[in-house]
Amino acid sequence: MDNTELLRILEAVLFASGDPVEAQRLSFVTETDVDEIHAAMKQLMDRYAFERRGIRIVRLEDSYQMCSASDLAGYVTRALETRKPPKLSASQLESLTVIAYYQPATKAYVETIRGVDSSYSVNALLNKHLIEECGRLNAPGRPILYRTTPDFLRVFGLESLEDLPPMEKMSFSAELPLPETPGAEAEITAQES
Repeated sequence: MDNTELLRILEAVLFASGDPVEAQRLSFVTETDVDEIHAAMKQLMDRYAFERRGIRIVRLEDSYQMCSASDLAGYVTRALETRKPPKLSASQLESLTVIAYYQPATKAYVETIRGVDSSYSVNALLNKHLIEECGRLNAPGRPILYRTTPDFLRVFGLESLEDLPPMEKMSFSAELPLPETPGAEAEITAQES
């Protein structure tokens, strides 16, 4: 398959999907190597940026998604009033931060770090599709584990979790026990996707 045809196929699949599509899936569909997919997607991304097109292709870890150009967000928002990015309260943002940096994390772990009940915040983040359930901790009560979603990456303009800014070092008093990272000692049982 020549490069032009590959670019056309990738563009059509991303446009029709609307959701992120894994590079592995694109490789399977086009019967090309994953490295060729990444190179072709980079070529499309560069072309759209150079031509200042109204659409962009963004990389979300090992997936790609077509979206509108960020500098045109005001026009898109006014045209599609119902598709506004989720607004987050301070408590929701704190809970999301804990889950993003320590995932997979339980609600109890979020509450330990925040020092307050986080049930409402976790439920709100689930409803906004910024986090999702990803299994259960193999511990008494089998608490649910949460992780961020591709929507989280898209909303915050990140390609992967490695793009999160580094956390500031904090010093703790010897009297305060640090919360254990969920899964450090316990075995995690992942849900089937």
